[in-house]
Order: sequence, then C-alpha cells, then structure tokens
Amino acid sequence: MSHGPAPLKDASLALETSVEHGFFTRTGGVSEGLYRGLNCGPGSSDNPAHIQENRARVAGWFGREAQALSTLYQIHSADVVTVTDGWDRSDAPKADAMVTDRPGVILGILTADCGPLLFSDGEAGVIGAAHAGWKGAQGGVAENTLRAMEKLGARRDRIAVALGPCIAPESYEVGPEFHAAFVDRDSDNDRFFQPSARAEHHMFDLPGFIGKSVVACGVKSFAWLRRDTRAEEDAFFSYRRSTLNGEPDYGRQLSAIMLRT
Repeated sequence: MSHGPAPLKDASLALETSVEHGFFTRTGGVSEGLYRGLNCGPGSSDNPAHIQENRARVAGWFGREAQALSTLYQIHSADVVTVTDGWDRSDAPKADAMVTDRPGVILGILTADCGPLLFSDGEAGVIGAAHAGWKGAQGGVAENTLRAMEKLGARRDRIAVALGPCIAPESYEVGPEFHAAFVDRDSDNDRFFQPSARAEHHMFDLPGFIGKSVVACGVKSFAWLRRDTRAEEDAFFSYRRSTLNGEPDYGRQLSAIMLRT
C-alpha cells in the first residue's frame, strides 16, 4: 500500500513562508511496470486513470483538488505563460514555463532528465516554474520566467531559484557534434564538458549550464538539489536510462510550487 507522495525540498524555498513546493519522486503513486510509482506525465503511454490519480495525489499533498494543478504541453522552448486560472490538461498551452500571483494555483513541471526550476519571490507573492533542458537554458527560459514574474511585481534580487533532480554530469555522455555546437556558440561553455571514456565524446554538466544561465540573471539565490535522475532508478524516471535499457517508454516526475491561500 502506498504511503503517499514524499517530495524533496530546497532549503531556500522552504524558508518562504507564503510558498509551498515539492520536487516529487516516484514515491507514492499507483502506476505499474515501466511507470511504477508517481508517474504524472500525460505524454506517456501509462494508464490514464493511473496518471490522473497520481496527479490528484500531488494536488492533495498541497491541500488542493486535482484541477488546481496546472502543467504545460512542454516543447523545449523559452516561452512563458502567466496563469490566472487553471486549464484542463488536455488543453494545456504549448510552453515551458509558468508564473502566477494567484494563491492556490499549483504550477507543475514534468521532467525525465531535464531540469525543473522553481522560482519564488515570497515578499511579492509571485512564483514561477520552468522546464529547462539544454535547449531551454540556451534559449533563455530562466530569463523569460524572471521577466514574467517582474511584470507581476516580483524583483529578481529577491527571487530564490531551485533546480530539482535532473541528469548529472557523470550520467550525460554526448557526442562531438553536441560539444562543438556549444563551444562554437560560446567558448566559455567548454567548462561544462569533460572527456569521457569514448574517443571524441564528453560528459556534459547540464545542471552547471542551467545554473550559469540562472545566476547570470541576478537572482537572490540558486541551488541544485544534486540528485541524478539517470542513476537513481528507484527514485526517478529517466529518458536516458530508459533509452539505454531499450525500454519503449518512460514516466515523468513532477516538480511543483504554490502560493499558500
């Protein structure tokens, strides 16, 4: 029998008394097989009833009904949506970040190796959430999220940002074309790569690269939880691990934040 969700917390966000947040793991869900645990991703081929129950459990952890949880149709963009009311998940906007100043609205980001970013200016009562893979980080999803928060009254020098579980440098091998594209764009990016055991391949530091993009925006604080989605199979879903294992599909974990009512 499940004991319910048991999300991870970031210390800085936990200090924001007007905000509740959680980086949810596989713990506490009803899905089975490849999706065992708390799979919250409608984009997977999991039993829709299981996904619905898992999402309801996350909302329940926040003390809200399932319809309070808003997630996006994520497309690896830098596009941001300002949320006033929720939407049905079948009609989710195509974007990769959300902001709100409305208490009781849960902003949820789905990941399976990419970086989930949660943002909070507790003093202004403005929060944000973003899906940051390398493409989103390169495209400015963090900067765009901060700008959208500022339009609601936030100040970036008061904003705490946390990066949840994602693929760690020791788990993310990339080919020569990937490395070349990053270094051609900015020679400083070479510091996010270390040679791997395979010739001309590298290990890529995704959290370091995301962190650079966030810190450059002038936020109050940034922290990564230092949990590796690929390595920790019992705790997290991972696209890279599923691909290497030859599995046909994979689940998604949810990271979420809400202004308390």
